[in-house]
Amino acid sequence: MEWTIKNYINGKFKSPVEDQWASNIDPARNKPIGKVPLSNAKDVENAIISAERAFPAWSNTTAEHRSEILRRIAQEIKTQLETLAEAESIDNGKPITLARKIDIPRAASNFNFFADAITQFDTKAHEMYAAKAINLSLRHPHGVVACISPWNLPLYLFTWKIAPALATGNCVVAKPSEITPLTAYLLSRICEKVGLPAGVLNIVHGHGDQAGDALIKHKLVKAITFTGGTATGKTIASSASPQFKKLSLEMGGKNPNIIFTDCDYDKMLETTIRSSFANQGQICLCGSRIFIEQPIYERFKADFLKKVDQLKIGNPLDENVDFGALVSAEHLKKVEGYCDMARKDDQADIIYGGKRIKVKDLEDGFYFSPTVIEVRSNQCVINQEEIFGPVVSLMPFDTEDEVLELANDSPYGLSASVWTTNINKAMRCGQRLESGVIWINTWLKRDLRTPFGGMKSSGMGREGGLDALHFFTEPKNICIDYN
Repeated sequence: MEWTIKNYINGKFKSPVEDQWASNIDPARNKPIGKVPLSNAKDVENAIISAERAFPAWSNTTAEHRSEILRRIAQEIKTQLETLAEAESIDNGKPITLARKIDIPRAASNFNFFADAITQFDTKAHEMYAAKAINLSLRHPHGVVACISPWNLPLYLFTWKIAPALATGNCVVAKPSEITPLTAYLLSRICEKVGLPAGVLNIVHGHGDQAGDALIKHKLVKAITFTGGTATGKTIASSASPQFKKLSLEMGGKNPNIIFTDCDYDKMLETTIRSSFANQGQICLCGSRIFIEQPIYERFKADFLKKVDQLKIGNPLDENVDFGALVSAEHLKKVEGYCDMARKDDQADIIYGGKRIKVKDLEDGFYFSPTVIEVRSNQCVINQEEIFGPVVSLMPFDTEDEVLELANDSPYGLSASVWTTNINKAMRCGQRLESGVIWINTWLKRDLRTPFGGMKSSGMGREGGLDALHFFTEPKNICIDYN
């Protein structure tokens, strides 16, 4: 099936003003599956005007009404789970089983979670007894907000931003990645079906330097939430900060996975395979730097390579496939380039993979083998720069202090994993690791109530739970004298 994806502006599906389009490529086959708008500032302007006009009515609806509409969206996502999962797999290259079990259910959960949360989001009163006055601390929506999401978890992260923005009464102009636009388009059709008022959510497709740039610079956009690469995040910050826009930036990671001798070995091994190569390593939370305590280093290396060799690589629509295609030809070239650098680095040895692979009947697809690199220095490029692909490094360590120094010796600070059965050691590591999210004896378990985000070059601000509701609202204090 070929898709003609259109912008969703003021409740209508519209072609780009300048009638410019790009091919939408299926990465598993390297073949077009349709076309996507290449919108520009004119399309963005139309979307922002639409959102601005819709804001007074939407912001004055009750929390219960907004909650009910979000629930309808969530239910429709569940109803269309198979359609959405197949679309996500074809558009992104990820195994359909991953889209079916994780991505699409989580998108529905995002809407349901914030549908609940907004009904419990309360204001505060602070009474000044002696002065006979009372302070009401209220939180009001900003108005028009921008939500910019990445290509690796297209619907999952798109809804993670949109749901709290709508719940709090804002109107949204959203830009999904132009590489993976399909499920965002399908979401706009869902919003039309369930009766979301026109202009409350507008979805504009296009490149970052055109549609994205116009969106973040527009004077009517009061807040911006972005997930993507650190370089793009810096550009957004430099453009938005002079206008004092509210910013939430969730960016790159080079996440340490610390494995101590006293870990639950079998559980650790199974989880580490997943944390290394889920979605072909194209998750910002993947543990790409694996540090193993010296006494079990050789055992781990042998067992890990055996598990990597058992990963089934192939057509993402195959129910038995563990490992699909990378998202684009450009990204494939980037990952391959890092492996070429590793071959020239005397501090790194590729001990598994490191090359493009051919899949039967899909020879033109963007497939790259899971790759394991043994490194002798944490300062090598492989350990310092985000590759965002199926590439992990192995490095032994001797002491707790040493590995914590290695783990923190990175420009990034998004997440970390620690494997130990010693609770005291686990707590010490949790206290000292410079990461926004730390998992002990697990990976990627997420409670949507908790704050999510990174330190250092991994971002600023937090998403999730009350943090998201606070981000999308502005506090206002009203002092009433009743003397």
